[in-house]
Amino acid sequence: MAHTNFKFQKRQKELDRKKKQEEKALRKQEKSAFPEDESEPQPEPDDESGE
Repeated sequence: MAHTNFKFQKRQKELDRKKKQEEKALRKQEKSAFPEDESEPQPEPDDESGE
């Protein structure tokens, strides 16, 4: 019967966790750099203001 390579499994789990954390950090950085317009709608300028 073959032995399970726990060190390999642990390393893979650590790499997956690190990758997920990096992706989450990138999403958070993008969200803070480009805030969505839905959170604070800005009024559009009217073209009929002088007529």
